[in-house]
Amino acid sequence: MTDIPQNDFDFETLAIRTGHHRTAEGEHSEPLFMTSSFVFGSAAEAAARFSGEQPGNIYARFTNPTVRIFEERLAALEGGERCVATASGMAAILSLCLARLQAGDHILSSRSVFGTTTVLFERYLSRFGIETTFVDLVDPEAWKQALRPNTRLLFLETPSNPLTEVADIRVLADLAHDAGALLAVDNCFCTPALQQPLKLGADVVIHSATKFLDGQGRIIGGAVVGDEKVVGEEVYGVVRTAGPSMSPFNAWIALKGLETLSLRMQAHSANARQLAEALQDHPRVRQVFFPGLESHPQHALAERQQKGPGGIVSFVVEGGREAAWRVIDQTRMLSITANLGDTKTTITHPASTTHGRLSDEQKQAAGIDEGLIRVAVGLESVEDIIDDLMRGLGPA
Repeated sequence: MTDIPQNDFDFETLAIRTGHHRTAEGEHSEPLFMTSSFVFGSAAEAAARFSGEQPGNIYARFTNPTVRIFEERLAALEGGERCVATASGMAAILSLCLARLQAGDHILSSRSVFGTTTVLFERYLSRFGIETTFVDLVDPEAWKQALRPNTRLLFLETPSNPLTEVADIRVLADLAHDAGALLAVDNCFCTPALQQPLKLGADVVIHSATKFLDGQGRIIGGAVVGDEKVVGEEVYGVVRTAGPSMSPFNAWIALKGLETLSLRMQAHSANARQLAEALQDHPRVRQVFFPGLESHPQHALAERQQKGPGGIVSFVVEGGREAAWRVIDQTRMLSITANLGDTKTTITHPASTTHGRLSDEQKQAAGIDEGLIRVAVGLESVEDIIDDLMRGLGPA
């Protein structure tokens, strides 16, 4: 394939064509390189590869052609210079922290991040002298007031999990840069098909490739996207040394997911909008969280910042945990699982699953109500999705 500058391609073309440099075999589909090591033409070539004097494959922990195709493609879709693929989304966050932080540094994080991210920051990074302060995602003044001279990283998810709150990325990027810190945005819910944080001022984008990037619930994977210095040198150095690497097979599967990403995210968003509208009028539903609804507090911001509302709908039912579990247990088609981003619609109770390891105080601060249900809307018939959910809710 003749290499064409990336800016000559639209998003949908980048998602299908970027990164694949055909081998001498002339393959049309991206090749899968299932090998742990690579052979050198001479001892001198091996030395040059290991020293970094000559580019090329060395060892599949940190140089694999299939993984590299995925990295080049995702970097192009996000508008970044470099991408480093990792074994999982959490491995991506850890790799960034190991690359950029040291004892005495401070993380400023939104309170509404994935529960395991909170555990990573509070339970594990704290052992190495790294402190974390959690603030309200949508309150820029709270972020500003919580900044310290030793703040090195601002971290957030937008839209948030599970309440779909939307942060103003540009405002927080300016705050971070004025303080000499980096802004990292977890773009799991939107993907680059709906939102490109780097173009809004973020320094780093985090992905769980497990979710919408794959799109069919088949693999575990993650990625860090950004510039040549932070990602291409520092994060890459951590992955090369510590080894939280994406497998070639998982990279190959994720590549196939990227090919349909734009189409899928449009369809997820459309189905989610119809479900949110149906839930909004239900008498047993106290509140619906979905950026596509005009009632959402950050609806106008989401309209400006995102190309679509995404596929996540959360809602609170009257009656607490017992009522929420009853709704979940009476579904017959929806998959009861905490994963998301699948073609199959999934449903979960965040307070006892994704955020179950948080204390009651932490749940309350993050808005995780016992009556809260999160639905990751899939690509089935939206009428079937709504009908299945209504079995537990009862007639509107």
